[in-house]
Amino acid sequence: MTALLLALPLVAQQSITIEVVGELISKPYVAITLNLMARYGVTVTNNNWRSFVIPANDGQAYRSPGDAWIEGDASSASYFLAAGALAGGPVRVTGVGRHSIQGDVAFVDALAQMGAQVSYGDDWIEVQQQGQLRGITIDCLAIPDAAMTLAVAGLFATGTTTLTGIASWRVKETDRIHAMVTELRKVGATVVSGDDFISVTAPTTWQVAAGGIDTYDDHRMAMCFSLAAFGPFAVQINHPECVAKTFPTYFSEFGAIVH
Repeated sequence: MTALLLALPLVAQQSITIEVVGELISKPYVAITLNLMARYGVTVTNNNWRSFVIPANDGQAYRSPGDAWIEGDASSASYFLAAGALAGGPVRVTGVGRHSIQGDVAFVDALAQMGAQVSYGDDWIEVQQQGQLRGITIDCLAIPDAAMTLAVAGLFATGTTTLTGIASWRVKETDRIHAMVTELRKVGATVVSGDDFISVTAPTTWQVAAGGIDTYDDHRMAMCFSLAAFGPFAVQINHPECVAKTFPTYFSEFGAIVH
């Protein structure tokens, strides 16, 4: 979807309409694209997420805005912000703040609902632990990637953490619902899942993950399960090099804030 939105203004001899079949998931990611296109001179008509009208290129064209500030990746920030909620903190991430156009900043609102202390600046977000987290039920349709971090945070929460609206997990880098259920259970969590939800209850007794945490060649599995190391046992992440897809230096950066 985003590739079409970006490319079509370059070739549109007349207005072009993209029609969505079914429900458009991960709307905030499309919203980022529309926002940036507008900054660069092309306004797309969004008809309630059901269709999008791209104008002919004789009417609008991309143009440089002069200076452009590129935000940090809010999805990658989620692991460090969660660390602040789990291990004392405070942890401050710069490059993304209260005016971010990224939907994944809503992850921080979820941490606040779970009991973490959250504060914002124009270009930073800070999270600090404020007692034990508590389980919540939250629709994660808009934040499917960052929702994986919430599932692991559920290992440290009282009660049960239930994430809904995650059917897209089935068709990501791996079947993430199956992968999360399997690996969370390795450390002793009670996990229930369905086609579009997962419920995580913290371990009554933590277990050492026999054979380590498998990552399924999925960068987000590797990164979110690094947070399990805040439990009582060391955690072995198998094939950690899969983080090279989006964050090659993740484990060195993560290690720098936890030692």
